[in-house]
Amino acid sequence: MKFIDEAKIYIKAGDGGNGIATFRREKYIPMGGPNGGDGGRGGSIYVIADRNINTLVDYRYTRKFLGQRGENGGSADCYGKGGDDIVLRMPVGTVITDAITEQVIADLDQHDKKVLIAKGGKGGLGNTHFKSSTNRAPRQCTKGEPGEEFELRLELRVIADVGLLGMPNAGKSTLIRAISAARPKVADYPFTTLHPNLGVVRVDNEKSFVVADVPGLIEGAADGAGLGIRFLKHLQRTRILLHLVDIAPLDPGADPVYDARAIVGELEKHDPDLAAKPRWLVLNKLDLIDESERQEAIDNFLSAYRAETSYEGPVFTIAAIKGEGTRPLIFAIQEQLEKMAAENPRPTASDLSSDEADEGENPDAPQEDESEDNPEEH
Repeated sequence: MKFIDEAKIYIKAGDGGNGIATFRREKYIPMGGPNGGDGGRGGSIYVIADRNINTLVDYRYTRKFLGQRGENGGSADCYGKGGDDIVLRMPVGTVITDAITEQVIADLDQHDKKVLIAKGGKGGLGNTHFKSSTNRAPRQCTKGEPGEEFELRLELRVIADVGLLGMPNAGKSTLIRAISAARPKVADYPFTTLHPNLGVVRVDNEKSFVVADVPGLIEGAADGAGLGIRFLKHLQRTRILLHLVDIAPLDPGADPVYDARAIVGELEKHDPDLAAKPRWLVLNKLDLIDESERQEAIDNFLSAYRAETSYEGPVFTIAAIKGEGTRPLIFAIQEQLEKMAAENPRPTASDLSSDEADEGENPDAPQEDESEDNPEEH
């Protein structure tokens, strides 16, 4: 099943049924009076967050949802039956926006969160409501009100605690494979990752956090280069960003400092709030540098990078393909997440994930053959 994170739909709640104007007609009961019943209300449309759904693919192909109309009123004071409500189940993290006004209608950031999106129309009034001492045979009745209707834009922003940033082939997918049960495709060509992947990192039996791996960025991504920046929305709910840098590029003309600075520039251009999130520097592929030269390479990179960006945050050095340096990294992340949760409590992504989440990846994402993985990718 394809990973779909955007969709556009049209919804219309049911119209209310019409009221009716009737009169009681029975033998030996003259002037029985009005007995027209009210129309039933139209069916409303609700949305509910479901952690067992991982994609908006259902709304890519079915785009129109119409609520049931209420029944008309009947004689003998019979009220019309109300229309059945519609409940649309969507992934946790879905943001629902009015496509016309651009106003956010709902943010499904918690499992089982239920929101009324379109209210059904009220039923019309029967003529019993219009009788009085001076109007004993009213013939007035009202029609049902129309249900609300909207054109909606659905946008899925995955729930994760930590997001991975970096150039294509910086080793993001390799890192998420090393620290979780997720198995995204890994290969030796750019843009191997075409959709976000989630992995649950188990620090111990009682502690875990969720990592999101998104397709790599390149310079000019904010202007549409490469895969663009459409997947950056999946990092907007994270608490920490890990900026992975290939410190030992195979291309002799590549400059890790320039590439790292380009990522920061694209973030700032796309969303200043996202760029302002805590961002940790992770230098990857240390195993490709001779041990006697590693510290010099690290020092040279940090000296040049800090001079250009004034970066003063944490720095970690790893070899993701071998798992070297990953344990100190995940322990530091867990410690920071606990500290941030104490200062600003909110449900963590691991709290929102299902019991099967420690399987590691999006079950609706396309599965890749393990034989295609390149053992030389870092």
